[in-house]
Amino acid sequence: ADDSVLNAFASVRAVAERQLAEVDRIVRGYFGARDDMRPVGRDELQGLMRDGLVTLIDVRPPDEFALGHVPGAINVPLGEIKAWSRGADTSLEIVAYCRGPWCVMSFEAVAALRSLGHSARRLEDGMPEWKAAGLPVEMVA
Repeated sequence: ADDSVLNAFASVRAVAERQLAEVDRIVRGYFGARDDMRPVGRDELQGLMRDGLVTLIDVRPPDEFALGHVPGAINVPLGEIKAWSRGADTSLEIVAYCRGPWCVMSFEAVAALRSLGHSARRLEDGMPEWKAAGLPVEMVA
């Protein structure tokens, strides 16, 4: 390879590294600002569910929920949060999850629920990690 190709590659790489750093800063700021309460881990969630202390909601679309969800979860797509919350048991904390640790839907659901006066947190990860950990999965028949 000649020097001009190597120089061009080095320039592109430098720009990409700067952009990645900026994206990382923005993502951390966005998610950090929306996660001021400690997220719920999988083990903690299983204990809370076993003891009947939480309502677990899956905020993914119904077709994704049907293909596999955490046993005991209720499907409440993001657009239905406000209507659903009117009938939710206010004595129970609500835990929301979706497609993974960076899925914005669970952050938005928690923010909406908190603004409506509910105690809510998000699962620290989502359905893909739940399945990968070999935990039970329920499907809609």
